[in-house]
Amino acid sequence: MISRLFYNWRLLRPASKPANRFLAALVLALSLATPGAWALGDAPSWMHTAANAPLPEHDEKTDAVLLYSERSVTVVSADKIKIQVREAYRILRPSGHDYGMVAVPSNQQSKVSSLHAWCIPERGKDYEVKEKDAIEVSPPKVEGGELISDVRYKVLRIPAATPGSVVGYEYQLEKQPLVLQDSWEFQQEIPAVESHYSLQLPAGWEYRVFWINFPEVKPTQANGNQVRWDIANTKAILPEKKMPPLNGVAGQMIVSFFPSGGAVGKSFDTWEKMGSWYQGLTEGRKDVSPEMQQKVSALTASAPTTLGKIQLITQFMQHDIRYVAIELGIGGLQPNPAAEVFVRRYGDCKDKATLMSAMLHAIGVDSYYVLINASRGAVTAAMPAHASGFNHVILAIRLPDDAKDPSLIAVANQKQVGRILFFDPTNELVPFGQIGGYLQSNYGLLVTPSGGELMQLPEEPPATNGVQRSAKLVVDASGGLRGDVREVHVGDAASSQRDALRSSSDESDRLRPIENVLGASVTDYHIVKAEVSNLQHTDQPFAYDYSFEADHYAKTAGNLLLLRPRVLGTESSSLLETKEPRKFPIEFDAPRHDTDVFEIALPAGFQVDELPETVDIDLDFVSYHSRSEVVGNTIRYTRSFELKQATVPLTQTDQLKNLYRVIASDERNMAVLKPK
Repeated sequence: MISRLFYNWRLLRPASKPANRFLAALVLALSLATPGAWALGDAPSWMHTAANAPLPEHDEKTDAVLLYSERSVTVVSADKIKIQVREAYRILRPSGHDYGMVAVPSNQQSKVSSLHAWCIPERGKDYEVKEKDAIEVSPPKVEGGELISDVRYKVLRIPAATPGSVVGYEYQLEKQPLVLQDSWEFQQEIPAVESHYSLQLPAGWEYRVFWINFPEVKPTQANGNQVRWDIANTKAILPEKKMPPLNGVAGQMIVSFFPSGGAVGKSFDTWEKMGSWYQGLTEGRKDVSPEMQQKVSALTASAPTTLGKIQLITQFMQHDIRYVAIELGIGGLQPNPAAEVFVRRYGDCKDKATLMSAMLHAIGVDSYYVLINASRGAVTAAMPAHASGFNHVILAIRLPDDAKDPSLIAVANQKQVGRILFFDPTNELVPFGQIGGYLQSNYGLLVTPSGGELMQLPEEPPATNGVQRSAKLVVDASGGLRGDVREVHVGDAASSQRDALRSSSDESDRLRPIENVLGASVTDYHIVKAEVSNLQHTDQPFAYDYSFEADHYAKTAGNLLLLRPRVLGTESSSLLETKEPRKFPIEFDAPRHDTDVFEIALPAGFQVDELPETVDIDLDFVSYHSRSEVVGNTIRYTRSFELKQATVPLTQTDQLKNLYRVIASDERNMAVLKPK
């Protein structure tokens, strides 16, 4: 679903926690690579100087410390940039050994011209690893990644990367830039002692600098077209569960370059100009071929309205055009022509968006690219225009004036183009009219003929996502429980279930989600029967219907029975039960609303003696309500958990922690049954 639209050619540091399956697989492949040969050889003076630096403040879990980092950028021309990188780390723990592996990516636009690495062990002589000892590997093939790519990694494994040793490397790149911009990512998950960035420009060139998640740092040197920045003692970004992505919170400096005599097409410093740059890059790609026009006419002939025609085209894009990414050279940025994608019946996200936009144009409907990151929080409203922030492309479809269908939820008004519907052609699990939680409340660059505008996508109501669970159950005098359960999933909750089940052919695989729910709340259970509804029909709610039996569910205490009315489902969480105070906001998948209704028939000869107390908590961003009551010879338990927004600010995390504790207590509470 995600392609390398804008790939940031930074050094891959395997010791950093992989942000996605692609990096995880790459780290595994590199760790299995055959190590190169090495020999005794003195490490350079800059490494020995760094090795003598005192360590910054760190905790006992810190794997390594970045002692020295230097990025030197020389802009030769609009078509050539040279970059030299030096880095040295002190390994502190055995788990930090991966910092002794350097992997430098390259492709047609970025070539590795030199690569060296060294180790200063805690005892003994220095080791050297030369470029001839490096191996080249391709990125591992992972689901959702590129099928074919020209990206290669030149890998050196540094010997003796053990606690106490210092490892370092130096490499040089020669780039043919597609964008005249560079990013200095000086903050990571470990602390840094000193970091440097130097820039040299041709005569008459200019630069503009923007800082992200970090106070502005003035240059320490500025002589003519040479300038340098220095930063000391950068704190580590300690990972937290459900935090924004690292590139959304870590300190960075974005530098844009501008040739003498005015900007060229690949120079920009505003979102508006970046939109114009991408509009130019895609010029002519949406042209409609006669074969495409014929297909559109056949597809939409049965639809009486424009909205109906749009829906039929979206179905074609979701189910008839496969996601396959073949990204060679500029293909990481520029979509293939719509006519080629149509003939091949496959493409990556920007290819599918291009074909769909062309087919919509064939029925007189305008649409626009939206460049976005598939991780909410990677791009924020406060950030400057930078090409490395995006990795995905979707569409904004201009809706007809008479399109008032209530199923159109992912809608916004834009002053220039009017009322638009956001749609991801690569996600076949999300119904037309909605977007997945990864896009909701996320910032994307809307690209129109007049330029670009960074805008926030809509956040869908909680009722569009979640699980509605109902059950009719019977408990017997020995504590056994049996009955029927129905679970209805909508939104992301439905998409995740469909994604898990659509490739499973074994019946046991289809039972596993039900087993997970039962196993988390009930012991000694047995599933009597189960069935799935609407697995393929994404426009309908997904549902499980199942029956189960559980011996000894209610516990005996003398002549009493202790029965937990909250039979299934868990809304409590230990997310915020940490030793250290929370540092970052919480990014949930999407707003959601879960409900439970359990009706439990009592055994003959018993009546209710005590019920759990009612809980009613309603905060600005979340609410929780639960109630147990006696209806005839039945305990009726109802509850509702509503997360009203996908992002919970840091200022509200204490309230959420307290709520989770209340929920955990409520989920354990018992009803007491006594003999009549």
